[in-house]
Amino acid sequence: MTYSPDFTDIVYEVDGTTAVITMNRPARYNAFRAKTVEELTRAFRAAWADHDVRAIILTGAGDKAFCTGGDVKQRAETGDYGPSDSGMFEIGYLHKLIRDVPKPVIAAVNGLAIGGGHVLHVLCDVTIAADTARFGQSGPKVGSFDAGFGSAYLARVVGEKKAREIWFWCRQYSAQEALDMGLVNVIVPAAELMDTARAWAAEVADKSPTAIRVLKHSFNADTDHHAGLSNMAMSALDLFAVSDEGMEGARAFAEKRPPEFAKYYQAH
Repeated sequence: MTYSPDFTDIVYEVDGTTAVITMNRPARYNAFRAKTVEELTRAFRAAWADHDVRAIILTGAGDKAFCTGGDVKQRAETGDYGPSDSGMFEIGYLHKLIRDVPKPVIAAVNGLAIGGGHVLHVLCDVTIAADTARFGQSGPKVGSFDAGFGSAYLARVVGEKKAREIWFWCRQYSAQEALDMGLVNVIVPAAELMDTARAWAAEVADKSPTAIRVLKHSFNADTDHHAGLSNMAMSALDLFAVSDEGMEGARAFAEKRPPEFAKYYQAH
């Protein structure tokens, strides 16, 4: 097993034919900042370039959260998602990379998959959920949204009605509810999550890599136009996030109080 030592927000390891990418900010429920996204991008690209890697597992550190999306506390503190080497917050690029990497990506959801973290697992090729996992969206509660892959592609996965329920009402769903709606592939006891994910990764490693690559691109072809929606949505989100309404959601979250959105209804 080999590890990459030069990451701070994630852990990257390669074990035989499997790359494991672990979001490693448990104190913030593995919420991502710009640096986290940058490191995730580097890790996925490293797994893509490694000819020995046949499958990739994405998971979160600890037993409480897979990922709870963008670091809203960071946003409340600085008005953005913090510095990165590129100077950009490239979450849209990460979304496309998860889809484009020509190897199966397995989400091993060990706890909360909320907001942008929920989007990450949806974009993975399959999802294995611990029986303690919970799923849901939070954008409209904290002054954010994903009107690209996070909503349009989600509707392909669970259907239009359910996707709108998930986004408009921001409820949380148990692992069993997620399985029932087709949001996850299988549920396992929490203690067996990573062993199961590694077993799935080892099983697919025996298959033809060219067949897997072409099949993945074929599945994606039907929804690749959502990349255009994603670009537009991210541009809109950049503007919305720094607006009074967007910052009210972030401030309310950081201050642990209900957001006061009522005054913004008159503008719509």
